[in-house]
Order: sequence, then C-alpha cells, then structure tokens
Amino acid sequence: MNKKTVFLFPGQGSQYVGMGQAFATQFPVARDIFAEADAVLGFKLSEIIFRGQEDELRNTEITQPAILTVSMAALAVMQEVGIKADATAGFSLGEYSSLICAGSLNFSDALLLVRERARYMQNTVPAGKGGMAAVLGLSADEVSVLCEKCLPLGHVEPANFNCPGQVVISGYRDVLEEVCRLAREQKARTVMLSVSAPFHSRLLFPLHDKMSLLLKDVPLSRPRIPFVNNVHAACLQEPEAIRNSLVEQVYRPVLWEDSMKLLLHDGYDFFIEVGPGRVLTGFMKKISRRAQAIHVEDPETMERMLRLREEV
Repeated sequence: MNKKTVFLFPGQGSQYVGMGQAFATQFPVARDIFAEADAVLGFKLSEIIFRGQEDELRNTEITQPAILTVSMAALAVMQEVGIKADATAGFSLGEYSSLICAGSLNFSDALLLVRERARYMQNTVPAGKGGMAAVLGLSADEVSVLCEKCLPLGHVEPANFNCPGQVVISGYRDVLEEVCRLAREQKARTVMLSVSAPFHSRLLFPLHDKMSLLLKDVPLSRPRIPFVNNVHAACLQEPEAIRNSLVEQVYRPVLWEDSMKLLLHDGYDFFIEVGPGRVLTGFMKKISRRAQAIHVEDPETMERMLRLREEV
C-alpha cells in the first residue's frame, strides 16, 4: 500500500557539529549542496558545520543557514534514492527548506534570506533581555492563562504550540522566569531554551517592514505539492500569501500541532523529518499514535527509513 508521505524540516535548535558530514562523504549530490552554500555565502560554512565549535554553530547567523544547508543535502540524497514527498511542512526556519522541497523557492535565494533573517531576529531585542522557555505538562490554555497573568510585568506569550503538553513561551527573560515559576507550582516542568532572542513573539513585530522589504523581490512559485505553513496551519498556494506568511512568521506563533493535525486529517500517514535531529519526529509521536514518523539525517537513518517503508 502506498503511504502518503510528508517531508518535515527542522528549525533552529537541532544543530550539532558534524551534522550532514556522513551524507557529504558518501553522496556527491550532498557535497554539491555544501559547496553551493559556501560559494553563495562567501565563506566556508561547511567547515563550521563539520569541524567548528559548538559556540560558533549556535550563533544564530550561522545556525540558520547551516540547518537549511544540511536539510537540503539530506533532501538531495532522498531524492536521488527515489523518495519523494506528497506534502511538506517546516518548523519556523524549516519553512524555507520546505518551500525549496515544494519547488517554490530557490536554494541560493533561501540561503541569503535566512542569513539576513537571522541577523534581524538576533538584533531586534537587546542581547540578554529576551528569550524562550518550554513549559511541559500543561495545556495550551493553561499556559496562555499564566502568560496573561504575568503581562503586567512585561511582554510574554505562547510562541510554539508543539504538541499536546508542550508549549514554548517567548518574551522578556525576567517575565519568562515568573511564568515558569507559576507553571512549576502547577506541577509542570519548565526548561529555559538556549536562544538569545524572543522568537515568534510580538517583540519582533518591528521586523515586519524589514522582512517585507527583504522578501519583496524574491522569486516565489506556486508549490508543486501541498505546503502547510506555520502562521495559519493551512495549505498556502499563492506566492503572495506565502510571502506574507514568511514576514509574519518571525513574530507570530508556530502552530505546529494544528499543522500536523491538518495533514493527518487529509490522510497523510508517513512523516519523514529531513535534516538534523529528531525533534519533529518526537512531536509527531505525541500528536498521533497512528501516524508513522522517522527522521533521516545520515546514511544509517536513511537505511532505517527505507526498511520501514518496505515493511508497511
């Protein structure tokens, strides 16, 4: 029986030194992707990815093009071995990978976009003032109530609706700590994330005009396969709607759970996370017990995925 396959692409936070290197070693198509990234950006991004320092790779301006490049190298290998997507979605930064997969965006254009996007996102709120935290064990409504309760102290809001029982909040760091304290009083677990800016919150709304200008003349085509976007948890087809969603995406919440439920409702049942890490695979297993989810980031995990496809 043919499975309806979705390619999912990870966002910031999935990076690690050495990611993608095994694919680059074994597959010329993957090496070509890294070489193109180095040429487009004008420095050896591949060296930082393969042999750099963790601190350097965690720099947002490096992280975002690095994850995009590794995801595209993995995608190139997947396509070479004949695995194709019937639909696609990407988490935050991963939407750029997803749009390339859907044939809507060019890789070299995406690299330049995410580099500038990273600079904008990093520099909008003073360093050390903003951040994000994960709240585990409370419902989305419960987290929203806690955020509203703390708003008099400064801005904070739910930013990523990842899966049942996991919501990430974003805002000023001292207010995040108070929301986390209240959440722990309700027996939740909280984790401050190692990001230096309040992504996907209204604190980044000042980027609206900059992102609009950045994306204004970038060629975008209608996706060749269904593309589900984060901002609306909906399939977008018109290039202008996609362009607008990429602008809004930096300061609007990521509706990941709703995006996955839309795909499940439409009959998609085999989800492959393409790129570094297995964060989205973990989310999917909490969103649906019936859907199959697996990640592909190197030859070993690709072989595992191919075996799983043969079994079903």
